[in-house]
Amino acid sequence: MAGLAFEGPNPDVDVLDGINGLAKDAPQWVNRAMEFIGEYGIIAALGVLCLIAWWVARRRPERGPAAIAGLVWAPLAAGLALLANIPIRGFVERPRPFKDHAGLAVLIPGKSDFSFVSDHATLTMAVGVGLFIAHRRFGLIGIGLALLEGFCRVYMGVHYPTDVIGGFALGTAVALLLAPLAQALLVPLTTAIERSPLAWLVRAGGRSTERAADGRDAEPGPMMAAEPALRHHERDKDLAA
Repeated sequence: MAGLAFEGPNPDVDVLDGINGLAKDAPQWVNRAMEFIGEYGIIAALGVLCLIAWWVARRRPERGPAAIAGLVWAPLAAGLALLANIPIRGFVERPRPFKDHAGLAVLIPGKSDFSFVSDHATLTMAVGVGLFIAHRRFGLIGIGLALLEGFCRVYMGVHYPTDVIGGFALGTAVALLLAPLAQALLVPLTTAIERSPLAWLVRAGGRSTERAADGRDAEPGPMMAAEPALRHHERDKDLAA
């Protein structure tokens, strides 16, 4: 398939020229920063965001294994969305914009694969939506990072805006539509982990925290050890009286 080419005025190309034109006028250090952010930085930031969300969730035992299962789904959804993109790219076969439009400022040369849909946009939006399902605040941050990723891909001249929009749609669809099935499979798994020696992955302090909370396996502290002795001393005083 030739790849989404239209005759006459093309808003897709107009938006590409407008955003990529910013790179032509920007200082070199800005373009180098955008290149790093768009290629690696935002993906790394989403990884850190997932770790922070996991750390917060495991310290809130009232949310239970379901919260951890939701966080596990976010990167899994991204992986499945990238797999789903393989046949889409092969079917559409849309060339990169710099191959059909001369004069673009291409910050990352050498891209030889097809353009539609954007892997980076797909991955980041799947993670963002997956996080939103599990934790709204972290999810909004993740979605914001995904939107920034889409802007960066167009800015760098390696994707059309519709490549990015298609990636957003694909990542969102996979994360949302498969979430119920993922929860059905992942919640029993995280529940089993919570009852295993790896419980610290689900709950801060592991199983010992839960036992201590209801009084089981709690080691007597100085006050607990002194209490029986104090009661015995008071009983001896009463008998002497």
